[in-house]
Parts: sequence; structure tokens; C-alpha cells
Amino acid sequence: MKHVLASPPYNKLAVRPTDRELRWFAQIDRHGPQSSAFLFEATRDTHRCKDTALRRMQALREAGYLRLPPQQRQIANADFNPYVYDLTKLGWDCLADYQDLERHCRPTGHWWHGYCVSAISSAIEITATRAGLTYIPAARILALRGVEMAIPISGSKLIPDQLFALKYPDGYRAFALEVDRGTEPVRSGAARKSLARSVVQYQSVLAQQLHKQHYGLKSNLAVLWIFSSARRQMQFRDLVGDDQRFRTAWADLLFPRFAEVVENAKTLVDHSEVQ
Repeated sequence: MKHVLASPPYNKLAVRPTDRELRWFAQIDRHGPQSSAFLFEATRDTHRCKDTALRRMQALREAGYLRLPPQQRQIANADFNPYVYDLTKLGWDCLADYQDLERHCRPTGHWWHGYCVSAISSAIEITATRAGLTYIPAARILALRGVEMAIPISGSKLIPDQLFALKYPDGYRAFALEVDRGTEPVRSGAARKSLARSVVQYQSVLAQQLHKQHYGLKSNLAVLWIFSSARRQMQFRDLVGDDQRFRTAWADLLFPRFAEVVENAKTLVDHSEVQ
């Protein structure tokens, strides 16, 4: 039977989000659209039944709190992927009754790129939380000085795909996340974005400590780069050499799967030098 992504008519039966479901809403608000697999994992510490979770997501969709972005159908074999959910206005209004919204920090631009970013940052938060670390989202960092994500640099701006920090037992570490789906050239002589240009910008930010000046951070910054292929990852390593401030991994970014992404997240957040 073919799946239909259009949300069903509003269910007039009272469906009130529970504490667990408000955690789902917060995860979507903080990171961006989330697949059912990621939402289930985000609250697995308190609710271990996946079937119950999937039924509740469907009920929240029918009640008008969640929606299914249509872009998720634009890939081959979409029927075999978990549903990807986003909040509706009703969902955001409901969450706003309990906490400040963070949606201004969600990834922007091309939907698929933003979805990949949201999946990876969500997996990092889930992984860090399970390890006993504290995940500090971009909204809290930007609130330190009331600034935007974009870092002014040499008459231009550097905008990380996502920004967050982790609190370890002995200190903090900030991270800029970049997700490369192979849509830009490695190098370009033209005045356009390329992998090499992004590396030069980040090297300038790190050398001049511009992240500390702009965001008001005291901790060091590491740049996490996720690539869509091992070949692309090797090309990047040729650009940065053995610079330990740049960390890399690669994953299937056509439709990120939790098991794969979370393994990379463990590698990226473990054994960080803190300050």
C-alpha cells in the first residue's frame, strides 16, 4: 500500500502530549526534522517500546501536532525509510507553553542538507547524554552575547551548519558541525563556496580565536566534518593535514540511519581535549 504524506484531517479527540512527547517536540525544535527512529532513541531511557512510540507519533500527527515534510519522498525506495516528522504551528505553540523555543537555530537552506545536519546533531546529543555528558545547544551559546550564528571574517561571514558544546567532567569543548554532501567542488578558482575555501575560513577563525570573540566562549573549538563518501573525506584530509582541530567521519547521507550515525558520534565526541 502506498504511503500518503498529507496529514489526515484534524482529529477532534483530545490528544494531549505527554512529558515524553514534549521531549520529542523539543528535539525537533532544537535540531530540525527527525525520523521516528531518532525520536524513539531520544526517549529510550524512559520508554523502551518502539511500537507504542510509533503509534503515539501517528496519533500526534492526526491531532495536528506533527507533520510529514513531503521532501522525504523524493528519493528512491522512500517506502523503506522511517517517517520524518516536523512540528506544526500547533506543536510549536504547545511546546512554547513549557519552554523557550530554539527553532531560530535549526539548519536552513536546502531541505535534504538541513535534514542530514539535524539527524547528526541529534545523534550527538543522544550519544553525549547517554555517556553522562551535558549537551549545550546553539541557542544557549548564542544567548551569551545575543549574536547570530554567522561569524564575521575578512569582510565575509562563516556560518557553521550547527553549533553546540559539551560539558565534560573536567571542562567544556565547543564544536562547529559541517555536513558535506558532495555538492560543492573541492577547490574553485571562482568566487564561490568550496571545501578548500571553508577550510581556510575555519583556519582563520581558529588562529584568531574569533569564535571566542564572537560567541563569548572560553573553551576551545573543534570542527566536525561529516562526508558522504570516504573518497571525499580523504580529499579533505589532504587539505587539513594532521590538524587535530578538524575531525572527520563519513556516513550515508542519502537517508541517515541512527545506528550508523551514532557510531560516528561516539568517535567524534570521545576523548576530547577540554578547556
